[in-house]
Amino acid sequence: MKTAYWTTTILLAAFLLWSAYTYLFSKSTIDGVRALGFPDHFRIQLVVLKIIAVIILLIPQFPIQLKEWAYVGVGLFFITAIVAHTAHNDPFFITLMNLALIGVTIASNVYLYKLKSL
Repeated sequence: MKTAYWTTTILLAAFLLWSAYTYLFSKSTIDGVRALGFPDHFRIQLVVLKIIAVIILLIPQFPIQLKEWAYVGVGLFFITAIVAHTAHNDPFFITLMNLALIGVTIASNVYLYKLKSL
């Protein structure tokens, strides 16, 4: 169970860090976020929130209630991405990828609670 928790959590954290990096340094991603209709300050806000979520999720000493809020924030990010990409008529693959990431987020959360109940 511990392996499943850390695998899903590290996968989620790696994606969030990669995404934050591209939001800051990838011209195509920055242009893509603008094309979706989001202003630059929102893009930077998402970078900061993603990094905060990664820190909270990876450090075991944070309280479970704080981790729960981090999971909620990450889930909202993925839901917002699905809505934005769907409204923009982007390829359905992007929606599938975001749904898969929601699944990883849920799995990480479920395994966190299973570990805490032991």
